[in-house]
Parts: sequence; C-alpha cells; structure tokens
Amino acid sequence: MLAFHNLSQLYARPGFLLRRAHQISAAVFEDECRSVGLTPAQFGVLSVLRASPGLDQSSLARALGFDKVTVLRVLRGLEKRGLIARVPAPMSRRNLSISLSETGLALLKTAQDPAERAYGRLMAPLDKKQQAQLVDLLQVLTAGLEAEARAAFVPPGRGADEMV
Repeated sequence: MLAFHNLSQLYARPGFLLRRAHQISAAVFEDECRSVGLTPAQFGVLSVLRASPGLDQSSLARALGFDKVTVLRVLRGLEKRGLIARVPAPMSRRNLSISLSETGLALLKTAQDPAERAYGRLMAPLDKKQQAQLVDLLQVLTAGLEAEARAAFVPPGRGADEMV
C-alpha cells in the first residue's frame, strides 16, 4: 500500500486533483443553475437528447459515459418533471425511445446562460491558452484510458467498434 509521508504527495496526485476539480465543477454548475433546477447530469442528458432525439437508454448512457443505473435514475427524475418522454421505440417495442418534451426543450434553452456562466467561472483561473491546454489534455487522458472506464463512452452517431 502506498503511504504518504506528507499531504503534499497526496495533493499532487492526478486522481485526487481530478476528483477535487470535479467536485468544484459540479458545485459551480449547481450554483449557477439553481434557478433552473438542473444538475450537471440532468443538463448532460437534456443536451444529448436535443442533439440526438429518440436514443434508447443504453445509447444515452454510452453517449454520456454513465452506467445504466445512473442514467435510469436521472431519466426518472426528468420524466417526473415532464422534461422528457419515453415511448416504445419504432424498431423494437422492448426498447424505449427517449426525447425531450417541449417543456424540457424550453428549460434547456433557459439553462444555456447559467451553464455558460458556470463554464466561465470554472475556467476563470486559467488564461485562454491554459484553458485550451486543459481541455486538450483531458481529452487525451480520457481517450487514452477509455478502456479502463466502468461505463463506456460512445458519442451519438458512433458505433462502439469505432471507439477502440
């Protein structure tokens, strides 16, 4: 087992910093989007459904890198609020096709400005070059370690075979 002789070793570990950055990111997003009542996960689901209406639950989970249980929990909450509709898929009655309701689309549009403010606050400590570098490095890191993830990430419109 790895022992830390001082906390600076822990605080310099990428996993610790990524987890802490995620906590901060979620807190900033929730603070900015409190007025519209959306969490980062809900905003992600609504955004993917706007871009790719009619996805089934598994495809939606892969598009966000969520496990199926998490996406189901988020979908249930959104459905209760009337923000999405789940209907039998045209090709397979066993699968459900998920789409935004008019209310969901309107809320997503309302959430754009607060979400952009959250993004601005999150990136504010960095200059423009550092912001681009951070995003580039995170994309390299996630793409390079995708096989290690518990939940697959497959952007809508791409097959799982294209992600390997």
